[in-house]
Amino acid sequence: MNEQQRLLVTGCAGFIGFHVARRLLQEGRSVVGLDNLNDYYDTRLKEDRLKILQGFEHFTFIKAHLEDRATLSSLFKTHHFHRVIHLAAQAGVRYSVKNPHAYVDSNLIGFMNILEGCRHSGIEHLIYASSSSVYGANTKKPFSVHDNVDHPVSLYAATKKANELMAHTYSHLYGLPTTGLRFFTVYGPWGRPDMALFIFTKSILEGKPIKIFNHGKMKRDFTYIDDVVEGIVRLIDLIPVPDPNWNRETPHPGRSYAPYRLYNIGNNKPEDLMYFISVLEKVLGHKAKKEFLPLQPGDVIETYADIEDLTRDTGFRPITPIEEGIARFVQWYRSYYNVT
Repeated sequence: MNEQQRLLVTGCAGFIGFHVARRLLQEGRSVVGLDNLNDYYDTRLKEDRLKILQGFEHFTFIKAHLEDRATLSSLFKTHHFHRVIHLAAQAGVRYSVKNPHAYVDSNLIGFMNILEGCRHSGIEHLIYASSSSVYGANTKKPFSVHDNVDHPVSLYAATKKANELMAHTYSHLYGLPTTGLRFFTVYGPWGRPDMALFIFTKSILEGKPIKIFNHGKMKRDFTYIDDVVEGIVRLIDLIPVPDPNWNRETPHPGRSYAPYRLYNIGNNKPEDLMYFISVLEKVLGHKAKKEFLPLQPGDVIETYADIEDLTRDTGFRPITPIEEGIARFVQWYRSYYNVT
């Protein structure tokens, strides 16, 4: 990697954005981080992540909303970025059922402002967060970037699919190289409080029941944060080029005649939710009180990532088993919240 590159990491106080920015800063890279520090979850967690990043010499923080077009335009004009890693978004499948407008503002209008900034600034590569949620009603496993994803089951998923379409349009019209990353249930230290592992850990330690949807008959391709970061870092300088073999009569969804790519980043090993909980119980040394409930609106029963394209192009496969990843999360949780 070129240490002189200037990188923009949006969502730098968020879970994945924080880990990516810290990894780049540890490597001596120059990073501008953008975040609005909203209160979707505990702002103390975001502020503490940010404090760690602000301890690095080559880090600059900008507090702004993605939908603030004037501020985003000024940001791109001022800093002359080489690469953009866009990880900011309104997250959460279930929250999108309750507050849909937040997703339009951040994930659609905000993403348009990022695309426009990249277009007018000659950005060499835009990497952006998509989601495994785009696979929606698909039942063919494993989920592959070669498959059609036109049947989302939540507004959150629909906005992520829209991001992929918007990115392709800019790759086609302006030659902007874009790479979309479909993340699969990312977990680990500094994780989001609205995610299952965080909720389960907190509830078990407090002696409260955990809510288990679809009566526990769920599978997730749980992916440890360090593996996600490694995949992203390897892709930063892997700039997409047009695929000369792309066929308009049988169009491939994950590639294009334009400089456009999609990748799954998942553990490539779906785990039963009940086994996941049993591992957590063992690490915590406590049994969970379980409340079994029906499937929630917007949820999918199973996720399973086909990562062959990622492995072929980067040589990387996620390597962290959930037994190790959960133990690391619990160690962080106990330390951060001073829980014995």
